Amino acid sequence: MALAKVLVVEDDAAVRRGIVDALMFAGYDVQEAADGKAGLAAAVSGGIDLVLLDILMPKMSGLEVLEVLRRQAASLPVIFLTARGLEEDRVQGLRAGADDYIVKPFGPREMLARVEAVLRRSAERPTPVRRFTIGGCTIDLARREVVLADQTRRVLPDLEARVLEYLACNPGRAVSREELLTRVWKLDARGLQTRTVDMAIARLRELLGDDPAAPVVIVTVRAKGYMLGTPQDPTDGAASG
Repeated sequence: MALAKVLVVEDDAAVRRGIVDALMFAGYDVQEAADGKAGLAAAVSGGIDLVLLDILMPKMSGLEVLEVLRRQAASLPVIFLTARGLEEDRVQGLRAGADDYIVKPFGPREMLARVEAVLRRSAERPTPVRRFTIGGCTIDLARREVVLADQTRRVLPDLEARVLEYLACNPGRAVSREELLTRVWKLDARGLQTRTVDMAIARLRELLGDDPAAPVVIVTVRAKGYMLGTPQDPTDGAASG
């Protein structure tokens, strides 16, 4: 039984053959495409668990394919395969919505390890939470709005709403600053020293009326990161009303 169905979109026939052979040998069900347009059609047709996507391709670039995929199949995991290994290229790919970025040339063991890791993260993604009550606040992520205990309404800015949503979608565990930088800011957090996450958390706590000295909405977990407190009445999907 195949582990998962992986789509390889790569215009170089020799490179594509090597990737396909390595995946099939490892037990994956593999489909392939030689250009971006064909790759996009295969990706949105259904049944694909992960896409390995080259960036520089005829008919549609990998970035163009990913832009469409994030509108039509937002949760489909995508790993970029590219010879463009500069930091700005990696940042561009991650910000576009890629789950990972592998720079050519790469060995089959590295590729397989990254495929396994992305598939594992994808399988562990919980159902999105759109509306919940916590610490006396009612938070509506679909509307980017919070209603405080005194019925004061506040609008959540885009970045703060995305941070809060990521924490809400990962209940019961501490999320590291590096993970937030990677998943919310779409940055390569390796070796990056910044207080960007801490400042965003501070702004969120202020918006939510969460006492920074004893927070109950966004809890600091020593040496690990941040975690959402226990919400009451979480609601999956879009909020009603």
